Amino acid sequence: MKSTAILLLHCPDKQGIISEITKFITDNQGNIVYLDQYVDHEDGVFFMRLEWELADFMIPRDKIEDIINTLYRTRYHLEFNIYFSDEKPRMAIFVSKMSHCLYDLLARYKAGEWDVEIPCIISNHETLRYIAEQFDIPYYVWPIEKDHSNKDEVETKEMELLKKEKITFIVLARYMQIISERMIETYPNHIINIHHSFLPAFIGSKPYHQAWERGVKIIGATSHYVTSELDAGPIIEQDVTRISHKDTPHSLIMKGKDLEKIVLSRAVTKHIERKILTYNNKTIIFS
Repeated sequence: MKSTAILLLHCPDKQGIISEITKFITDNQGNIVYLDQYVDHEDGVFFMRLEWELADFMIPRDKIEDIINTLYRTRYHLEFNIYFSDEKPRMAIFVSKMSHCLYDLLARYKAGEWDVEIPCIISNHETLRYIAEQFDIPYYVWPIEKDHSNKDEVETKEMELLKKEKITFIVLARYMQIISERMIETYPNHIINIHHSFLPAFIGSKPYHQAWERGVKIIGATSHYVTSELDAGPIIEQDVTRISHKDTPHSLIMKGKDLEKIVLSRAVTKHIERKILTYNNKTIIFS
């Protein structure tokens, strides 16, 4: 496939933005292959994803960001990011002891579903090392004391590894530790988490057992970007499945794991494809 540039932007809604930006691309011999836009009429904000081929584009790729910044940032109060399709995102996976999400992520990766690199898997337990070895991916373990007395030290080592491996985003595949403010600020809207959707009704341990005891009829999963407010970041993907009185705590757990795998993979896919814009703790997901 031909290399493309991807422009994600948002700004106050104003007449002529689409024509102005597309004219800039076509005037410089860029062939537009994707354009999707959305206007939030409540807040008066315009969102757009634009992708064009670089083969005949007259502006060198290392100058595109500077020129867009000069021409349009002040004029339209523009916030934007530029990505290139031939620059693969580099994903680090964080895990603890549960394997279902990790297996699913690595299977999709090995099957060639994602144009991504996975240089490392990081954990606070040795439990899942055998999976990393099956997929020939380096597995790093830094145990965390029960009183969290060494957590800062551990995160310093983790962040050193992330920097060394040039990681661009992180996936928490049922990683059972709270991410620090320091790491969140280093990877804003680039840490993806997955959890069941029982919160805040069923907190603490064994949420599926609590849900079964209450006779709930729907269970779900939510994937979101991590922020300093626990489990309250911008939601990327959600899904649900119905259950009945015939279900047991075990069958609820199995159905919940299936949902978690699917919802997390959908979120990761959209992130890799650079089809997510975040604004005011919400996401705009382009098709």
